[in-house]
Amino acid sequence: MEKSLANKVVVITGGAEGIGYEVADKYLSKGAKLVFLLDINEKFGNESVKKLSAKYGANKAIFMKCDVTTDLVPVSKKIFENYKVDVLINNAGILNDRLLKKTIDINVTAVIEWGLTFWDHMRKDRGGNGGTILNLASIYGYRVDQFLPVYQASKFAVMGFTKSLGHKANYERSGVRVVAMCPGFTETKLTAQPQAWDMGQDKEFEQFLKAQAWQKVESVGNAAVDIFEKGESGTAWLIEGAKPIVEVAK
Repeated sequence: MEKSLANKVVVITGGAEGIGYEVADKYLSKGAKLVFLLDINEKFGNESVKKLSAKYGANKAIFMKCDVTTDLVPVSKKIFENYKVDVLINNAGILNDRLLKKTIDINVTAVIEWGLTFWDHMRKDRGGNGGTILNLASIYGYRVDQFLPVYQASKFAVMGFTKSLGHKANYERSGVRVVAMCPGFTETKLTAQPQAWDMGQDKEFEQFLKAQAWQKVESVGNAAVDIFEKGESGTAWLIEGAKPIVEVAK
């Protein structure tokens, strides 16, 4: 199994800022050949490419405006026409329990559709070179509390998808490794104002959030490198409170 990031072509959904950008930065620092930043925010996307180009040199980062719920076919087609992709980071997500359908569309349906499309592109038994798909799950992919039932359901789905597509039998057939990263509470725009379903417990939720072990996006970026270098297909890894990664028990 290839666990070096050197010369890899990497596609990152939700790559313009937050965790996605941080993963791009860390992967380029480890020798990745090229990162595609896919995002709906054109302003942030172009700014991020400028920052990465200044740091790592020209032609190391490309921004493509992309809505993961509608643009899979044209965006992937354009990428596949010119590149053999080695790594997909399924990072785009939403944290708003009041937008139930949108949560499922972005956090579940898009993750599955992008994952299967890139799995088919990479698989060795179909002419590909093999590769890695890293799905962003969450501590809420396997833990449960009372506050975010819609979000938690979406992340449980990501974990199920990861473990099934990343099953040993599928990896042996395809040469495509599928792993999940489960960040704990991380300081991003996504978590700045999490929208919970109105369940009459806003004060309890606020107190709960304050008590969590928060971490910076840099810790998650470093964890994404560690997981790439260590993770076997079908596994999931916790990064919480900026501590070293720990495999989530099966």
